[in-house]
Amino acid sequence: MGDAFHLRSGGIEMVTVRRQLLCRVLSAAVGLMLSWGLARTPAQAQGGDVLVFAAASLKNALDAINTQWQKEMGKKATISYGSSPALAKQIEHAAPAQIFISADLDWMDYLAQKNLIMPETRSNLLGNRIVLIAPKDNAQSIEVKPGFDLAKFLGEGRLSIANVDTVPAGKYGMAALKKLGVWPTVSSKLAQAENVRAALLLVSRGEASAGIVYQTDAAADSNVKIIGTFPEDTHPPIVYPVALTAGAANPEATALLAYLTSAKAKPVFQAHGFTVLGAGRS
Repeated sequence: MGDAFHLRSGGIEMVTVRRQLLCRVLSAAVGLMLSWGLARTPAQAQGGDVLVFAAASLKNALDAINTQWQKEMGKKATISYGSSPALAKQIEHAAPAQIFISADLDWMDYLAQKNLIMPETRSNLLGNRIVLIAPKDNAQSIEVKPGFDLAKFLGEGRLSIANVDTVPAGKYGMAALKKLGVWPTVSSKLAQAENVRAALLLVSRGEASAGIVYQTDAAADSNVKIIGTFPEDTHPPIVYPVALTAGAANPEATALLAYLTSAKAKPVFQAHGFTVLGAGRS
């Protein structure tokens, strides 16, 4: 998965590269078809369920809030989860999402620079932590500190992480590893995934010896265990901004945004491990 797998055998390496290229082509095609299909359904932006695009790490919390909102208000949201860059790109290509929640400021800024969000509705909603996880049966604790020997812990195994170039969780993880001086020893051992939940799954299935995910993801999977927590000063602050998109025409989108930043949603986010930052402007 990703550029991390470079096997020694020339034949195997060539097959692996071909598979990687094929996966990338298929992924791009699926993304384009999804964007095209969504763009052909503008009626969804005018009425019916509110369409929310949200970072994959929010799934458990937002599903719970959606159920609560439906029960209390009689309304329902359709939530599409994925990596922040993939979702932002789909919005850029006219996908009719009415609310966007990114796992970092960069991808919200990306849409803001293209005038694709309503800036007056933007706020910093949540905070999170990144942690080191391992399969629960191999959950030997590690002190995450400068120069810690992560490479020795991995052995011949891989470190699962979201794409370090584009996906927020991967970018945070790479920044932390570099700050701690560990990056040179593990950069060749990465198994990069398309989003943080995919990285979590590799560890949950035992296909990676360890992984870097959000603490909220680790709490959502009983097959993994947190073996270390990255100090907050080793990476940029983890902030989830939220905003209405520029094309949000469904009046219920404004109502849902208000609900997400209300006292009713706060305990649900906290129960899933998030820090609630409130509705302060970003």
